[in-house]
Amino acid sequence: MRLYLVRHCAPLAAPGVCYGRTDLPVDPAEHQRMLPGLRASLPRDSVLFSSPLQRCAQLARQLPCASLSFDTRLAELDFGAWEMRRWDDIARSEIDAWAADVAHYRPGGGECVFDMALRVHDFHKDLVRSAPEAAIVVCHAGTMRLLAACWGGAAPLEMAREAARKPHRIGYGEIVVLAGE
Repeated sequence: MRLYLVRHCAPLAAPGVCYGRTDLPVDPAEHQRMLPGLRASLPRDSVLFSSPLQRCAQLARQLPCASLSFDTRLAELDFGAWEMRRWDDIARSEIDAWAADVAHYRPGGGECVFDMALRVHDFHKDLVRSAPEAAIVVCHAGTMRLLAACWGGAAPLEMAREAARKPHRIGYGEIVVLAGE
């Protein structure tokens, strides 16, 4: 199987703002600028799965595919009370507490990365069981990092730890291809 992980286009959020589960739109001009390249880079007859958040759903609806399914397990981490706050306005002690236990700490009282890893792992199991030749997944950087760790054979706790260990450099509109499972 080949898995094409596609990160959504840049959302309409001020720089330095924490957002995860917040359902943000994307800049229409940026979306239109990136769409032709994404369409040309993805297989046309694949199944497509997407986070239901509009920054992913809008893109997914315009990509070539055999079928499209929205799956809440692909949504980004819920940062609770941190959502839409400037990172600089979040107490350093809270960020340090999260850094000390990224897998289990609930930033802003929201979702811990381990819980997110469990849902992403569950999605991955269902995807592998359905055995498509190729699949496209439009989602978020956090989801992409967890799926890549899962693809490598990690269990949910290790997925959470691995995703936290590696700095993320996944650009908006970037495609990451995983092959061989």
